[in-house]
Formats: sequence, C-alpha cells, structure tokens
Amino acid sequence: MRFTITRQNLHNGLAAVSASIPSKTTLPVLSNILFATDGDGVWMSGTDLDVAVRVRVPAEVTEPGSLTAPGRKLQEITRELPDQPVEVSTRSDQIELKCGRSNFKLNGLPADEFPTLPTVAFEGGWTVKSGDLHRLIHHTAFAVSTEESRPILNGVLWELRSGEMRMVATNGHRLARMTVPAVSSGATSTDFIVPPAALQQVQRLFRDEDDLSVARNGNHLGFRSGGTEVYTRLIEGAYPNYEQVIPKDNDKNAVVEKRALESAVRRMAVVASDQTHRIRMTFENGRVHLNVLTPDLGEGHDELELDYTGEEIEIGFNANYLLEVLRYMPTDEVKLTFKAPERAATLEPVGDDKSDYLCLVMPLRLLD
Repeated sequence: MRFTITRQNLHNGLAAVSASIPSKTTLPVLSNILFATDGDGVWMSGTDLDVAVRVRVPAEVTEPGSLTAPGRKLQEITRELPDQPVEVSTRSDQIELKCGRSNFKLNGLPADEFPTLPTVAFEGGWTVKSGDLHRLIHHTAFAVSTEESRPILNGVLWELRSGEMRMVATNGHRLARMTVPAVSSGATSTDFIVPPAALQQVQRLFRDEDDLSVARNGNHLGFRSGGTEVYTRLIEGAYPNYEQVIPKDNDKNAVVEKRALESAVRRMAVVASDQTHRIRMTFENGRVHLNVLTPDLGEGHDELELDYTGEEIEIGFNANYLLEVLRYMPTDEVKLTFKAPERAATLEPVGDDKSDYLCLVMPLRLLD
C-alpha cells in the first residue's frame, strides 16, 4: 500500500477514528486502525467490538492495499508533523510515514486480523436531520443507568415515527423524555435501544446540518453521512413501559427560575448525606423552603421565592438527580408538578422553548 495525503486530512481521519479505540484491550488489533485504499481515497476504521467508526479521506493512491497500525501513536505523530504532504507506505506488516525530513516506521498487524465491520444497507433505511438527533441525545442520554443489573436501562430508547422522533432514558430514579418533529423519510415506524457510547460518537462526528442515513441490519445499527460511518451493536430486549411511570394527575404546580433553584440545591447538597444526597423541600404559597439535616455533619436551610399556590407539600429529593435534570432544562424557568410526597415529580421547560420535553424525578422518603 502506498498513498500521499495532506497532513490535515490524515490528522482529521485519525482523530475521528481514534475515539472508538478502547483504552485497554486484551486483543492487540483493537488498538490499531485499519487502513484500506479505495480509488482516490483511504478508509480508516476503528472499533471496540461494540461501536465502530469508519471514515473516508481523500488521498493520492499509487499502490492499493490494507494494513492495521497503532491508532493513538499515529495520531500523536501526525499532530506534530509539519504541514506538508505525508507519504504513507507499507512493507510487510510495517507502516512508514514520510513528511518533509521526518520519517517514522511503526509495526502493524495484517488487515485480516481486524474484526469485520457490520454490513448495513442504507438504501432501505431512514433519513434524519443530524441536528434533531443531537438535540434528543443531549437532553436525554444523561439519564441512562450505569448499573449492570438491568442492562436494558443502560441504553437510550429511540422511537422513530412518521413525522416525529423521540428519545427516552431512565435509571429507575429519574427519567428524561423528548420528542421533536422530524422529517424522517424512508422505512416504517420502529424502536431501537442504543448504547450511549454510540450516540456520543454520532454527536461528535456529524454536524447539525448533515442529513443522516440510518439503517438496521439484525442487531446492528448504522449511521452515515458523506464519508463518515458509525456502527453500533443494539441492546436487545423490551424497554419498560415508561408511559406508566409518568404521572398524568399531578395537580400542584410550581414555576421557578432555573438558575436560582440550581444554586440553592447545590448549596444544600454540600451538607446532604453522602449516601442518600437527600434534601427536603417544602412548597407553600409564593416560596419553597429547602432543608438538610445530616446528624454527623450539620444542617442547612435556604428559601426561594417562586410561583406556587395551593396546599403545602413537603417532598424529599436526591439533590444530584435534581441538579442533573435542571442542568439540561433548555429554558430559564422550570415548571415542577407534584401530587403527593411519595409520588413522582415532573419538571418541564417554561417559556420560548416549546419542545416536548419532560423529566421525572422519584422522591425520597422523608424520615422525621
């Protein structure tokens, strides 16, 4: 294999693919990037066996071929090369880079040792706006579970319908759900459970204005735009019926300035228990009282003015979950709804952002 490529193109390709390489692996070839020539370009591929990234960059190919070579080392070398054309060639299982007066040789591994990437037929799939997808990922993926006991909750539920897309994520204690109108052309309605690691790559590699082709083959999902492709293994199984958890009869409403509430909860969190992170919130006409009592540490009290009318309600929350949900609210004001101290509370944006966005936080039992 022999090709000449601009330093910038080589660097961009390596940077795109290197993020999919696992930091630790027992399979040496997974630390490598696969180079494969293709007419007037080179495909670079990296995978951790769950998520794969494949990028095509223009190059002047004089001798076709393929080889895998250490991804991170190549990226570090390329970052420091002078801004001149780079001549890349292989001899046996070694890759050589020549740029100006710089010359590097690195030991690689044969291309046939590299895992085969999934084959996905994009022609029969869906087309979605990358910006719509980014928005959904940003506002929901934070709520996925990291516990291994319920693997189905380790993914984000992505529902594709005619005219709209929705994502839902939960760990059983908090939930985020967002729906956006979408011109998702192509195949019929469907649901996927996608690992967050794959969605991070989608956010990183595709620009808001890109039209994304999305297609499924068995247990794999592929995303493609231009010369960039992301493949992921889907999480198999049935996602819990999240609609059952979202309360429809919460009759107590409070509207509060997001930053003020965030700030007050963060102050309370300092004194809250390291185990439960519990804070007590008492809503009454026109204000909310925040209290924390941690026997071996001390106590804290704060209060905020807000828009609330109705009977007094006292409810306990995990401060960390509340802060997380508030961080992703897209508006300056937030509407909280409650029914009773042991029932789920919901948080929704108030104001210009009319997106269909809802977060839910389960309360903590208050011990007197």
